[in-house]
Amino acid sequence: MDLSFSSTDGRFNLRTCAVILSHEHLLTVRDARSPYRYLPGGRVQLHETAEQALLRELREELGVQAKISRALWLNQSFFTEDVSSERFHELCFYFLVEAPDGMDAAFRHSTERQEPNGQKLTFEWIHIDHLEDLYFYPT
Repeated sequence: MDLSFSSTDGRFNLRTCAVILSHEHLLTVRDARSPYRYLPGGRVQLHETAEQALLRELREELGVQAKISRALWLNQSFFTEDVSSERFHELCFYFLVEAPDGMDAAFRHSTERQEPNGQKLTFEWIHIDHLEDLYFYPT
């Protein structure tokens, strides 16, 4: 069970995500319904640590066995999602993750993957100098 719930006031979401850097590029993801990019990861499930959730999500989304280097920060954000107009209160754990061997070459260009639930994800390495030009959540 995902640690996410809705009420009449909006949605609470507990998320975990990976900061994966390679050759001055950051791995980003975008789904088919959203105009913005975000970092790879997903929702934490009940009785799962943020680290366990992140490794599971990276296996599901990218098909890789990743290694977490260290925790970076915990971010609390409040936003209204562009597509659904749903109001969010989100807590997200950010971790620095080592790019598994060969992943930077395999994903050097835009790469599409499909999640187990059928959602299409587009992964793209973005040079760090171009990040400020992108529409990114959270900002």
